[in-house]
Amino acid sequence: MKFVDEVIIRVEAGDGGDGCVSFRREKYIPFGGPDGGDGGDGGSVWLLADADLNTLADYRYTRLFRAEHGQKGMGGNRTGRGGADLTVIVPVGTVAYDADTGELIGDLVEPGQRLRVARGGFHGLGNTRYKSSTNRAPRQFKPGTPGEARELRLELKVIADVGLLGMPNAGKSTLIRAVSAARPKVADYPFTTLHPNLGVVRVGPLKSFVMADIPGLIEGAAEGAGLGIRFLRHLSRTRLLLHLVDVSPYSDSGDPVRDARVILKELRRYSPELATRERWLVLNKLDLVPEGERKTLISKIRRSLRWRGPWFAVSALSGEGTEELIRAVMERLEEPRRAEPVATESETAESMATKGTGDV
Repeated sequence: MKFVDEVIIRVEAGDGGDGCVSFRREKYIPFGGPDGGDGGDGGSVWLLADADLNTLADYRYTRLFRAEHGQKGMGGNRTGRGGADLTVIVPVGTVAYDADTGELIGDLVEPGQRLRVARGGFHGLGNTRYKSSTNRAPRQFKPGTPGEARELRLELKVIADVGLLGMPNAGKSTLIRAVSAARPKVADYPFTTLHPNLGVVRVGPLKSFVMADIPGLIEGAAEGAGLGIRFLRHLSRTRLLLHLVDVSPYSDSGDPVRDARVILKELRRYSPELATRERWLVLNKLDLVPEGERKTLISKIRRSLRWRGPWFAVSALSGEGTEELIRAVMERLEEPRRAEPVATESETAESMATKGTGDV
């Protein structure tokens, strides 16, 4: 099934049923009173998160969803039947926005979570409701209210603990294949990954985490170069980013330091908040570097990047260093979340402005 992570649909809740104007007509009862019943409530439209779905492709062509109207009231004080709710099944990680205003309606992050996106109309009142000592034969009623209708923009942001970041051909897909059961396409040309892939990394019998691999970025991605930056949204829920850099002499650019800086530049242009998220440096394709040159090369890269955070040198193809990497990631994820104050937008911008261009 084709991977689709953004769609626009229209949802229309059901209208409430009108109240009824009716009077009793019974033999031997000369003065029958009002007996018009209320209408039924209109059905609402709900979103339901389903863990078995991983794409919004079902809604590329089916874009209109209507709940049932409430039934009108009837004589004999009979209330109209309420309209049935309509449930739209979406993947876990779906975010719903009002397409016209941009308002965030809700975020479905747990399997089975429900979100009402259009409320059904309220039922109308029958003429029985208006009976009083001074109004013995009321002929007024209240119509049902219309249900809500709106355009929704649904975005899918995959749920993952760790995200892989890097240039095309940095070895992200090879790494996720090496440490999980995921089997994304791997080839010796760029952009073999065309959509996000998820893999469950098992570190022990009862320990695991979810890793996300997204298509690679290139310089100018913010302007749409390559596959652009649209897939970066799938890293927004991750706690930790692994920044893969190809250190082999056969890399496309031949300059791992420049590649690392290009990725950070595009990340900052997309989201200052995501650019400040915890990020580890993973120097990949170590198997293509002669053993006698590895230590010198790693030191040179770290010095040029002024890297002071955690780093790992691995070969995703041979598996060298991957065991140490995933164990360190598991230990980090098991640590309690750090209680850090949330920076405001202005504080984030000021923090990014004070960083040096070479400080990755």
